[in-house]
Amino acid sequence: MNRSQNLRRMQYAVRGEVVIRADAMAAEGRKIIYTNIGNPHAVGQKPITYYRQVLSLCDLPPECGVDNPTVASGFPADVVERARELRAAIGDAGTGAYTNSQGIGKFRNDVAQFISARDGHISLPSNIFLTNGASSAIEFVLTGLIGGNRDAIMIPIPQYPIYSAIISRLGARQVGYYLDEDKGWAITERELEQRRTAAVERDGLDIRALTLINPGNPTGQVLSREDLEVICKFCAKHDIVLLADEVYQRNIYDPTKEFISAKKVAMETPGCENLQLVSFHSTSKGLIGECGRRGGYMELHNIDPYVQTQLYKLASSGLCSGVAGQVMTSLMVTPPAPTDESYDLFQKEESDIFESLKRRANSLVKGLNDIDGMTCTPAEGAMYAFPKVELPAKAFDEAAAQDQTPDTLYALSLLEETGICVVPASGFGQKEGRVGFRTTFLPPEDELNSAIVEFKRHHEMFCEKYA
Repeated sequence: MNRSQNLRRMQYAVRGEVVIRADAMAAEGRKIIYTNIGNPHAVGQKPITYYRQVLSLCDLPPECGVDNPTVASGFPADVVERARELRAAIGDAGTGAYTNSQGIGKFRNDVAQFISARDGHISLPSNIFLTNGASSAIEFVLTGLIGGNRDAIMIPIPQYPIYSAIISRLGARQVGYYLDEDKGWAITERELEQRRTAAVERDGLDIRALTLINPGNPTGQVLSREDLEVICKFCAKHDIVLLADEVYQRNIYDPTKEFISAKKVAMETPGCENLQLVSFHSTSKGLIGECGRRGGYMELHNIDPYVQTQLYKLASSGLCSGVAGQVMTSLMVTPPAPTDESYDLFQKEESDIFESLKRRANSLVKGLNDIDGMTCTPAEGAMYAFPKVELPAKAFDEAAAQDQTPDTLYALSLLEETGICVVPASGFGQKEGRVGFRTTFLPPEDELNSAIVEFKRHHEMFCEKYA
């Protein structure tokens, strides 16, 4: 079989070399603490009862579920009523049948109402696509935008590697704009303009879109309104489509920060009236963490109707997104009301998850900063810490001898010594000379606290080895 050279060049670090080695060690019976990917349920987060109850009643034949005479003894009344509503929207064929390629109409209406309430600006169901998580939506849009090898997408550095992976596979170019670590991973207009000018005037590239990730992955910062205004104005000025990755909008732990959507800022910022924007959300993150359901959506704003029809054609080629994910997306945006029987338990479960994530974010960052030779900016949001690591010169020599990046050498050593699986920071992009890694703070609190001790022990051992 002839190989695709674009596929050969594609890299996806969160499931790369270190993870492959971790899986091999696990197969040999070694205990591995997987902190390489934001997969909450895989490391112990409990599912929220309400979601699972409604999903089960949507999947069960009616005589075994919503129409069973004993259903009230096993499910709260509001769960049964919600399942009936969803089943009516799905239709008699049930959850095992294909749906409209853009998603079930009622569920898209639920999403549009959620966005309208969140932002204070109207969202239309016709502009909503339900997708297999945010990842497939991102791939749809990039596939629609990229037409040749002179097309380019601006992405933050550091970035989530799905962007660089898809861009490479589609044969386009990535233009990185660097976030300022010393200023809490800030974005500056000067950086955006310099990178664009070099790409367009020096390299002859056509900048088709710019991606922002808010809250940041892997960097954990929460963008302010001022940051978002800079990005929106820049994209509007240069007729660049803005891709807003907002899957962590519920994961904000700093009480002085708040999530503001790119759409809200675009709608309220003079000069951005015609900004073309696509925003993404997912049921895999937040406080839900249902990664395996593959639920999510994208909203198109100011996108040309012809382009939207082409995206629909692309979605149609995949028939539809998974129905369980569509159901989960509807549930995400329409949780129980305060008067519902399920409300108190739902609120408690969400609060317990959020408060635990907040404690873990703070303890991990503090623990990493307490290690001599490591510095880590606060995890204001998302699910990750992205520390910078100082290494002895001999470690760089050893990495070069093994044809590895220094942080890959470090991450593999950490894995072998402690069983902790992290992702080398080079997989996300970083300034030349920087070394580090990304780790989640998703493992249970006792396990994470033990891991913090192991991070310190390994770092001291590694530095002594290459001193």
